[in-house]
Amino acid sequence: MLIGEFHHNIDDKGRLTIPSKFREEIGEKFIVTRGLDNCLFVYSLVEWEKIVSKLKTLPFTKKDARTFTRFFLSGATLCEFDKQGRINLANSLISYAGIQKECAIIGVNDRLEIWALDKFNNLMEENTDSLSDIAENLFEGEFDA
Repeated sequence: MLIGEFHHNIDDKGRLTIPSKFREEIGEKFIVTRGLDNCLFVYSLVEWEKIVSKLKTLPFTKKDARTFTRFFLSGATLCEFDKQGRINLANSLISYAGIQKECAIIGVNDRLEIWALDKFNNLMEENTDSLSDIAENLFEGEFDA
């Protein structure tokens, strides 16, 4: 399970250091793609295969299925770490996520998310007050004694 939050800077060549804790769990080769909410999603190859299998079950006759599949798969890039534990992000992914310099790299169970730090901080601030309501809506009755 991928958990935790780390902050690193991306360099002028698009290289970003991934914390060693995450490198061990994600594997030597992995996929980086456009995520939701204008961040990047990073999947191990095993988790990526699960996602692709689910996408294959979507009916290609549905416009939403075609649109989402295009969005998600066209941005996908096979990556690996260099000797310093960095990944080289494609310019299109950097642009999509609005990354300038500072990044938040967070573990979200089966994936990593890479955020422009300011966007991540804004997301957290905007949702802090409503987190109790969100939890109640998602888990209504599941944890009752």
